[in-house]
Amino acid sequence: MKMPVALVWLLAFSILLIGGEGSNAICKESFKLDPRPHSVSILEFGAVGDGKTLNTLAFQNAIFYLKSFADKGGAQLYVPPGKWLTGSFNLTSHLTLFLEKGATILASPDPSHWDVVSPLPSYGRGVEIPGKRYRSLINGDNLVDVIITGDNGTFDGQGAAWWEWLESGSLNYSRPHIIEFVSSKNILISNLTFLNAPSVNIHPVYCSHVHIHKVLIETSVDSPYVLGVSPDSSDNVCLEDSTINVGHDAVSLKSGWDQYGINYGRPTTAVHIRNLSLKSPTGAGISFGSEMSGGISDVTVERLNIHSSLVGIAFRTTRGRGGYIRNITISSVDLSGVDTAIFASGHIGSHPDDKFDRDALPVVTHISMRNITGEDIGLAGNITGIGEAPFTSICLADIHLQTRSESWVCSNVSGFSDDVTPEACTELMSSPSSCFGGGSLYGGDAAAQSW
Repeated sequence: MKMPVALVWLLAFSILLIGGEGSNAICKESFKLDPRPHSVSILEFGAVGDGKTLNTLAFQNAIFYLKSFADKGGAQLYVPPGKWLTGSFNLTSHLTLFLEKGATILASPDPSHWDVVSPLPSYGRGVEIPGKRYRSLINGDNLVDVIITGDNGTFDGQGAAWWEWLESGSLNYSRPHIIEFVSSKNILISNLTFLNAPSVNIHPVYCSHVHIHKVLIETSVDSPYVLGVSPDSSDNVCLEDSTINVGHDAVSLKSGWDQYGINYGRPTTAVHIRNLSLKSPTGAGISFGSEMSGGISDVTVERLNIHSSLVGIAFRTTRGRGGYIRNITISSVDLSGVDTAIFASGHIGSHPDDKFDRDALPVVTHISMRNITGEDIGLAGNITGIGEAPFTSICLADIHLQTRSESWVCSNVSGFSDDVTPEACTELMSSPSSCFGGGSLYGGDAAAQSW
C-alpha cells in the first residue's frame, strides 16, 4: 500500500528533526559570561576617543598587557564612549573586548595603518587580487575563549574608500574585514553594531564553536561585495537573533577555493542559523559557496525574514570546485520583494588561477527546503546543475510564492516537491523516495549520525 505523499513528508521531516538534534543543539549551547577577574580601560593606555587620534598602539599595548592574565582567569578590555580611531590589531586568548554604549571603534581609512599578511591557505591568493591581503581590523589567530561584546557598541569599518579602490582597480592587496578569527575556538560575538565594512563584517575561518548573536550589521546599498557573516571552513557555528543589511550576501557559508580548498580539506559543518532579518540588494539573503571546495554540510537554517533582495536562498558552485554541498535543511522562511526566491547554479564563480582541475566536479545533494512563503517575488526558482554532476535530492515542500512570473527554470537536477506554488518544474516531481535512502532522510547510518 502506498503511503500518501503528505505522510511521507511528515515522516521524512520527523526523521530529520529527531536525527538533527545535534545540529539544532548548537545554538542551545551556552557560553559562560562570568565577569573576568581583571579589567582595564583603554584610557589607561593613552587612547583618545576624539575620532582623529590614531589609537593602534594603545590597543596593541593594552592587549600585550592583558596577555599576562591568561592563566589567571583572563581579563577584559573596556572601551568607554567615544570614537576610537585605530588600525588593525590582534587579540589574545581568555579576553573580553567590551564596547560601552556610545563607543565606536573606528577603522582608519589609511591603508598604511593595516598590516599586510599572507593569503589563507585554502584560498591560495587574495580573493580579489593575486598575492597578499590586508589583515582585518580585529584579529584572532590560534586563540581560545574570546568574547567581543558590549552594550550595543559599534565597529565602523569606514569602508567607502575601500569600495572605491575595488571598483577602480586601484587596490594594492585584497580588502580587509572588520573581525576575523583564524584557527580559534570558543568565540562569542554579541550585542554589537557593525557599519560600513570594507569587505566581510565577521569572518571565522578554520574555527570551532563560534556563537554570534544579537548583532546589527549594516552597509549602504552601493557597497560592492560586502558580506555580513561568513563562516568559512568552520564547525559548530551558531548565528542567531540578528539583523543584517548589506550590499552583497548577508550570510555566506564557504570552505575554500578550488585546488587550494580541496587540498586544505576543512569543511564548514555543524552550523545552526536562526531568527534573522536579512537584506541584500545585489546578492542573497543566505548563500552557500561559490567557494566551497572543502565541503559544506549538516546545516540547519530556520526562521528567516529575507526582504528587498536580489536572491532569497542561493547555492553557487562551478566546475573545478570539487567539494560538496549536502545535508542542508532550510525551513520557516518569509520572503518579500525578492527577485528570485531560490537560486542554485553549477556555473557561478571564478578561479584563483589556471591550475584548477576541470574534472573536479562539485556534489550538490540532499537539500531540503520547506515552509517558505513569499510575496512580490520575481521568479520562483532557478536550479541549474552541471551536466556531468547534476544536483540530486533537491526536496521542496509547503512552499507558496506570490510571483510576477509563474515559471521555474530547471536543468540537470532531480528531486521531489509537494504542495509548491507556483508548481515546481517536472525535474522536481520524481518519487519522494529521492528524499530518503537507507531508512533515513539522507541515506544510511552516516547521515543519521550527522543529523
